[in-house]
Amino acid sequence: MDKAKLEALRAKYGDANAGEVHDPQFKKVVELLFSGTDRRYKPYEGISTLLDAALRLDAPALADFGGLDVALVGVPMDLGVTNRPGSRFGPRAVRQVERVGPYHHVHRMVPNAEIKIADVGDVPFTSRFSLADSHADIEAFFAKARTAGIATLAVGGDHSITLPILKALGRDRPLGLLHIDAHCDTGGPFEGSRFHHGGPFREAVLAGVLDPERTIQIGIRGTAEYLWEFSFDSGMTVIHAEEFVALGVERTVARIREVLGDGPAYLSFDIDSLDPGFAPGTGTPEVGGLTPREAMALIRGAMGLDIVAGDVVEIAPQYDANTNTAHIGAQMLFEILCVVAKARMNSTRRLGQV
Repeated sequence: MDKAKLEALRAKYGDANAGEVHDPQFKKVVELLFSGTDRRYKPYEGISTLLDAALRLDAPALADFGGLDVALVGVPMDLGVTNRPGSRFGPRAVRQVERVGPYHHVHRMVPNAEIKIADVGDVPFTSRFSLADSHADIEAFFAKARTAGIATLAVGGDHSITLPILKALGRDRPLGLLHIDAHCDTGGPFEGSRFHHGGPFREAVLAGVLDPERTIQIGIRGTAEYLWEFSFDSGMTVIHAEEFVALGVERTVARIREVLGDGPAYLSFDIDSLDPGFAPGTGTPEVGGLTPREAMALIRGAMGLDIVAGDVVEIAPQYDANTNTAHIGAQMLFEILCVVAKARMNSTRRLGQV
């Protein structure tokens, strides 16, 4: 080894502690975690929050949501399931996951250092028994966030929660949609209900809050294909799991960007998009799904698009033997957060230039 180089490294790092770094991006992380010492917080202490974000239970009661840019919201409701229940425990399970973020090495980004992010708690429900009342509560909560001008990331809960969120966010202009799932969720009324987790995107289109021409659904598979005629008839782009394998990540990302275009869009990630070998903790598992790495690549492919909000749904931890499903869900939440944060930062810059 070159002796001069060794001496330079010794001079630079020999007496440094864990909180001393030189790369500007790394310094942002250090300033969040170390606070000028060589000690960082213990992930197993204190109150667990989504992505270890600050806890702001007061924010929803404030007109401006406390000046936040992005609110992380739990939506513990699974009254719309058609198979195994339990995703009402999803937000709590994701909150228990430590050490996801705050630095994204691919995007070279520290969202918590760039914008104001907090866990604002759960949507308050008026009834644990009524699906209709629960949807009304969700819509009211997210409409208030929209009025405050903040972005939201929700953790469900079953996939029916996305319908009232879209109603709140897309009421003035229909949103596009990047939907990663095993199922199209465009089914019709089921046993007297139009609002189950198998049909939120049909109802969102019919309500005028979702643009089917700017909707792409990826990872679709399983035995319920006959229920999803609406996806094809309305003009949604459907990429089955088998087609995704043939296309690969790069060409699929190109399709995402083509379909969503420049307009505002929502990103909805159902954990059952993954093969149950990776994520067994869900209510409607389907064999033959995506790997976590593929799903992360798809979400990362939306970087730079106008993704205004998103969700991670259908995590049912009681079917998860080793917490992998919740851990993956937290990682996907962080991936979406980075994309939404970037869109938020771009929007702020545009507004500042006007």
